[in-house]
Amino acid sequence: MSARITVIGAGIAGLGTAVALHRAGHDVTVVEQRSDTTTGAGISIWPNALAALDELRLGDEVRGAGGRVTGGAMRWRDGRWLRRPSAQRIVDALGEPLVVVRRSVLTDILREALPAGAVETGVTATGLTIADASVRLTTSDMQIRKSDAVIGADGVNSVVARTFNGALRSRYVGYTAWRGVAAYRLDPALAGETMGAGTEVGHVPLGPDHTYWFATERAPEGSSAPGGDHAYLTTKLASWAEPIPRLVASTDPADLLRNDLFDRAQPERWSRGPAVIVGDAAHPMRPHLGQGGCQGLEDAAILARFVELAPDLTTAFARFGDFRKRRVLPLVRESATIGRIVNLRPSFLSGAASRATALIPERAVTSHLASIAARSAFRLPTAADVAG
Repeated sequence: MSARITVIGAGIAGLGTAVALHRAGHDVTVVEQRSDTTTGAGISIWPNALAALDELRLGDEVRGAGGRVTGGAMRWRDGRWLRRPSAQRIVDALGEPLVVVRRSVLTDILREALPAGAVETGVTATGLTIADASVRLTTSDMQIRKSDAVIGADGVNSVVARTFNGALRSRYVGYTAWRGVAAYRLDPALAGETMGAGTEVGHVPLGPDHTYWFATERAPEGSSAPGGDHAYLTTKLASWAEPIPRLVASTDPADLLRNDLFDRAQPERWSRGPAVIVGDAAHPMRPHLGQGGCQGLEDAAILARFVELAPDLTTAFARFGDFRKRRVLPLVRESATIGRIVNLRPSFLSGAASRATALIPERAVTSHLASIAARSAFRLPTAADVAG
């Protein structure tokens, strides 16, 4: 039976969940507090998330919208190889290439799969009242919206997550991240990461003529670079092996994004009655595995399947939380561990740890990567999962 469902948040997880539920025949509305949702640089879509997008019938459109990574290498800042796998390593281990797209392109693809008018922007969720078979959502436009269910895809500061769990502590992790898109054609063999003591730079092709890149470095919370971030990175990375200096030089300073990184406490409860959380609202994670948005897309397809199989929305949402925690929480912990290692102090310790990764056998690395990001790592629930 068709349900009226309100999704709070028009990010990747929210739009993906809305598409999945719309495809399943439900009446879905998305409310988003931002009026401009076009911000963001790039995002890596690993094969597990492509498999989820295939369930939404959008996989091929996303594959055709960006660049592809088939190898994935690691170098030291002077250009020495730390790990130089075969050119088809990702394809062989994960089932297909990693795809890199602009975030705005991905959200446009998801939004266009929804009916006209399904996404309302400039609307902030301020509170919700949960009953046995309905939810009343209060919004900033002074409306009370009654739905059969509410999906909280409202990010790390989720109103829905706080409704279930109370205040959720947030803590600065000690380092900041820059993200940019360079007008630069990257040699496919260099797609991957370049490491330095206390600094990490990732770089992957974003179509034929652009490169998405990011950098992380320990810094005081809320700090800013004298002269601006672009000038700071230009100087800091000037002695690094190419293409790092050229990536910075080929990035419009106005489009360079900087964000301090935070850990937020993981919520014990993911659902209450006909309300549930997905994406960063449920499982925020640091960016080091490239799985934040990917796990949000997995959430979308899997939640829709639970809704299809379960006898009611309350059961579907409860079983969804139990099922997804087993998959997602180990990734949250691993991503945090990688971040701590990359940003060890004193910085020579992080450099030594990064170089030591070259000693791990390639077979072990690819096997572990497959368990996280292969197409086969994405699994839809069955009737047995619904039964608990």
